Amino acid sequence: MSERAERSGLKRELGLGGLVLFGLAYMAIATVFTTYGIVNQITEGHLPLAYVVALLTMLFTANSYAAMVRRYPVAGSAYTYTQQAFGGGAGFLTGWVLLLDYLFIPMINFMILGLYVSTQFPSIPAQLVSFITLIAVFAFNVLGITLVNKLNIIIVSISGAAVILFAVFAIKTAIADPNAPGILDPFIPGAEGFSPIFAGAGVLALSFLGFDAVSTLSEEAKHPRRDIPRAILLTALIGGALFIFVSWVGARAYHLDDWSQAPRELLDAAGIVLTHHVAGEWLGLLFVVFTVAGCFGSGLAGQVSVARILYSMGRDGTLPKPLGKLWSRFGTPVVAAATVSVFALASLFLTLEQAAFMISFGALAAFAMVNLSVIRVSFFPKNGERPDRSAKNIILHAVFPVIGFALTIWLWTSLQPTTWIVGGIWFAIGLAILLGKTRFFSRPVPRMDFSEGPATEVVDAMGEAAPFK
Repeated sequence: MSERAERSGLKRELGLGGLVLFGLAYMAIATVFTTYGIVNQITEGHLPLAYVVALLTMLFTANSYAAMVRRYPVAGSAYTYTQQAFGGGAGFLTGWVLLLDYLFIPMINFMILGLYVSTQFPSIPAQLVSFITLIAVFAFNVLGITLVNKLNIIIVSISGAAVILFAVFAIKTAIADPNAPGILDPFIPGAEGFSPIFAGAGVLALSFLGFDAVSTLSEEAKHPRRDIPRAILLTALIGGALFIFVSWVGARAYHLDDWSQAPRELLDAAGIVLTHHVAGEWLGLLFVVFTVAGCFGSGLAGQVSVARILYSMGRDGTLPKPLGKLWSRFGTPVVAAATVSVFALASLFLTLEQAAFMISFGALAAFAMVNLSVIRVSFFPKNGERPDRSAKNIILHAVFPVIGFALTIWLWTSLQPTTWIVGGIWFAIGLAILLGKTRFFSRPVPRMDFSEGPATEVVDAMGEAAPFK
């Protein structure tokens, strides 16, 4: 093993089960309540159908992730895959727009936590709760990953209990309600057809970032080529099925004739409204406690992740060098963590709807590029290799990626104009950074060859010849 691999300290300890659990924990099933009211309003009360569309789209994209991670079993996800397929410039811009998602994930959890607490205690401003949570998350981030991991195990367990509790009472409420929608009604589009369904599914793309996160664990998996692709697909399937189930029982337990007239409190704090309806005030309060804990844990995990991304990009010189500094006392990326916290201050004045749309913009852009990358490396190799034109390879690495790309672009273009304005500004900033590094961009991107030797050698190869270093 190379010295660089040894210095990285990464240990191959994760099996298939651990990888799937990580992906599901990152997806945080309780996030179904994050956009519950917003997407129900967009889809005219057909949230479960929007999740079905989102899941089908994500499965094609998950297949592309699985194909790319077999070829490049290293951390880097969409950034690495696009870099190897289309060059360093395209790779950087893909990683840049995906970074937008990861910056908004902690923020959206701070907002939800503030809204939920404020709903229960109206005298406490939601912004104050969000700010206190932001400071607490920053402190845990700085204190180290070991403490974060221990805290997350507890929080994820609490969040799972909240979902189970809600499902039990929601089913009971639906059975007792003679006016409850039919079993299949939530899956039948409304008068406007599938157009609002795709718009809602575009927002829900943020719920599926768990399988993208799994791909970043390639250097910590025992058998990356075998287990990472399986874990990616299983995470998408299991997580998507749970999202559909929870949204379906919710749709049958609480229904409105016209979601366009839904009260603001339902759109912003759907979990509280729903649980008070199906379980009463006291159990509803218990659910709020569970959900607040889940939001804190999800925000903490999200901020830890994006701080590490910024730290890596700063260390490599892609972004300002100070981001790559570690605090000597705790060995944590304090500058990167502080940067994420400053960005998260936007949670004090943005709406939940605006933040949700921003997350989907970056995710869908990155998903589209991964689908194209599969086609590029499989059928138009740069190294003179003869592409495999067997029927199986054409279906898995051409037909499925084309379908995944088309569906992803459809969802992407369904997002609201405001999303495109902010996303376009973010892309322009990334493009300006890229143009400022023209001399690095002109260097050839190293081709990763895994035909021989352990996958860990690739970490060294990337470090020695990274195009933006």
